[in-house]
Amino acid sequence: MFLACVPVLAHAQAGPQPAGTWLTPGGDAQIRISRCGAGYCGTVAKVLTGEAKDVNNPDASLRGRSIVGVALTRDMRPSGDGWEGSLYNFRDGKTYSGKLAMKGPNVLELSGCVLGGLICKKQMWTRVD
Repeated sequence: MFLACVPVLAHAQAGPQPAGTWLTPGGDAQIRISRCGAGYCGTVAKVLTGEAKDVNNPDASLRGRSIVGVALTRDMRPSGDGWEGSLYNFRDGKTYSGKLAMKGPNVLELSGCVLGGLICKKQMWTRVD
């Protein structure tokens, strides 16, 4: 079983890696992605425009917290040509199944899906550092 997974792990790990700080397409936030265990995790590093509180969180007790430091991606594991895991969207307070894929050394494609992957949205993030 383990040997069957090795080609997938090797393929996802080859080439540019998502660790670093990324600017969202609207230029409203910077997201820091770093290693966490065997995968990657991402947190809000800086809010550049818009609401800086987690006002859309489904947990009312968390709506007053700062967005900075909030985990957006958790344990993104190697899958195919990228990484898969869960994505928290602080703009709507929902968590989606998602993927990260490097589209070059300075471009990261983020996609979030609902309904078992039937409806997906993609964003291209650009590397800050």
